[in-house]
Amino acid sequence: MSESWAGYDREHLVALLQRDALKTGRFTLASGRTSHYYVDGRKVTLSAEGAAVIGAGVLTALADLPDVSAVGGLTMGADPIVGATLALAPHLGRPDLRGFLVRKEAKGHGTGQLVEGPLQPGETVVIVDDVATTGGSSIKAIDAVEALGCRVARVVVVLDRLEGAAAAFQQRGVDFKSLVTIRDLGVEPLT
Repeated sequence: MSESWAGYDREHLVALLQRDALKTGRFTLASGRTSHYYVDGRKVTLSAEGAAVIGAGVLTALADLPDVSAVGGLTMGADPIVGATLALAPHLGRPDLRGFLVRKEAKGHGTGQLVEGPLQPGETVVIVDDVATTGGSSIKAIDAVEALGCRVARVVVVLDRLEGAAAAFQQRGVDFKSLVTIRDLGVEPLT
């Protein structure tokens, strides 16, 4: 493992998001609101360079949570982040970390699971996502894993749009960290 990836490089992540993910124009968000900018997190989370930086960032955000046994979140946004985090975990001191993914709705066949992966009741987990606006996607993931009997220690997102997610998580009693905010990209949040 290259020493350059041993720590989280926040400035590198900002540069990647500005170059590859930030778009301006008129966009409808998952929350239903419209925005003058859009951050397509998957343009960075699904690149090798971005995955390495983000995986290191998530692991840094977990450094004070040694009891966390798994990371996961709502599919699609969380999928590449979970993979990147797990790929780096053995190299950065978390060889036993596992992942899980939360479906948008339970499978209509087989076991009908909503949460996929080796998650067991009683575990302490962290929810991850690419972009947080109001926090709705992560709250769906929180609800799903809490229904399994797990405890959510924190939500970690790549980018916080600064539009209410932090307050939503605080209301749920869940700690929240973002690797960067929209202001770090030189954009003011919606008011």
